[in-house]
Amino acid sequence: MEKDAKKIQILDSTLRDGAQGEGISFSVQDKIHIVRALDELGVDFIEAGNPGSNPKDIEFFQEMKKITLKNSKLCAFGSTRRKDIKPSEDANLQSILGAGTKHAVIFGKTWLFHVTEILRTTPEENLAMIKDSVEFLVQNGMTVLYDAEHFFTGFKDNPKYALETLRAAKEGGAKVLSLCETKGGALLNECREAVKAAVEEFGAECTIGIHAHNDSGLAVANSLVAVEAGARHVQGVLLGFGERTGNANLSTIIPDLQLKMGYECIDGENLKSLTPICKRIASIANVPLGSSMPYVGANAFAHKAGMHIDAVLKNPEAYEHSEPEAVGNARVFLMSEVAGRSMVIKKIQKFIPSITKDDPVVKTIMERMKELEAQGYQFEGAEGSFELLMRKIIGKYQPFFTLHYYQTSGINPRPEEGVNAIAQIKVEVDGQIAITAGEGDGPVNALDKAMHQALSQFYPAVDQIRLTDYKVRVIDGKDGTAAKVRVLIESSDGTNSWTTIGVGPDVIEASWKALVDSFEFKLIKDIERHFTKLI
Repeated sequence: MEKDAKKIQILDSTLRDGAQGEGISFSVQDKIHIVRALDELGVDFIEAGNPGSNPKDIEFFQEMKKITLKNSKLCAFGSTRRKDIKPSEDANLQSILGAGTKHAVIFGKTWLFHVTEILRTTPEENLAMIKDSVEFLVQNGMTVLYDAEHFFTGFKDNPKYALETLRAAKEGGAKVLSLCETKGGALLNECREAVKAAVEEFGAECTIGIHAHNDSGLAVANSLVAVEAGARHVQGVLLGFGERTGNANLSTIIPDLQLKMGYECIDGENLKSLTPICKRIASIANVPLGSSMPYVGANAFAHKAGMHIDAVLKNPEAYEHSEPEAVGNARVFLMSEVAGRSMVIKKIQKFIPSITKDDPVVKTIMERMKELEAQGYQFEGAEGSFELLMRKIIGKYQPFFTLHYYQTSGINPRPEEGVNAIAQIKVEVDGQIAITAGEGDGPVNALDKAMHQALSQFYPAVDQIRLTDYKVRVIDGKDGTAAKVRVLIESSDGTNSWTTIGVGPDVIEASWKALVDSFEFKLIKDIERHFTKLI
């Protein structure tokens, strides 16, 4: 395998290790969409699951035979042969061959405790299982990446035997020896020592890799330390989710290595698509993209304090460790009572470039914002609603529909699973009336579905809108059941995401206000993008 000292191979395991996370369940089409997104990003390898484990994975690998990837290599995953049988008789290895991929990732035991107590076999037979399995796949035309399960625990317990397991894989013909930090408990010095030993022993003939878990909160750090110690192959999950506390987060590791440490993981232009692709995969996985995630989160380059904002407006290096554009993200100035007039001006200049701090409209916006914040609004986490507020004041807003009424009610007993409420709305668009109803798991869900049905006949683009996060907070608990409610909604169309807010005397009214802002924000942005293309 040709080596480049500054090139780091990236293997993404979203479809295999990531799928073991709580609440994660991918359909065959989900898997295909994720493969396409990862291929677009340009990771070297996509670990796509065990082709013999379930009917869904069998169907997926059959579908993938029809698809050509531009940048990535699809890998089938499985274990070494079972003890005391030939590789040709092992159903798991046969299923890997039948998957139709040219690359395979197989794992074997490193820790003697697992060899004797879990596999119930001898150390010698375990070594034979590793070598035989790798050799069998290589002889059948596959390139093998070997995952040394529990390597760091095994190395700590018995360094000599741990290295012998790697030797068995190498002698079988493995091109990559990936050291798995399976329990996620290794500290940085332990990781560094073990990787260095493997690199010194086998680095001249094989590519040494790292596969870290996050049980000690060190998956990213251990991955970077491993590269410093000589590893040139990093495995993880793009968004970091997975079993227990998750896997090494590739959306952090890739820019850390590429922007800060001088390594090449993916094409530099592809790196600019990192944030949009992370949003796309989060949407497919139906998980929120954490706003505080490094590089790709909504708050990764967000500024709130007035002094910070003023400094960043003068020179972003004052408070930013990296350029947001390098990873496809954007700088955000959070609206709040501490933001300051200069930030409001910056927002308005997107629509009126010539505006100055003395313009009366600036004062009007700030006064209106403070009035709403006194009522319970909080615009620092609702940029979509703030932009709509600003547009209304400066004359850059036109409503897309008029509400005549909405009504919600509960249903008991449930007519079917996931339905316990119904909503009906009547809206008007350009003189045309639409009356629709929606069933849902709760009144807000039903209201959302009714809105989709009503508006999609006039604006088909609303079908792209998905609610990705929903937060409710009682603003002042001392009023008991009469307290105001604040609702914050995060929405996505699969490419972009935005957050809107609503405040009202009950959760339904607050949710309605936030939903209206969400739909209108999407529609106005689509119109502007279309107009820009025409120009």
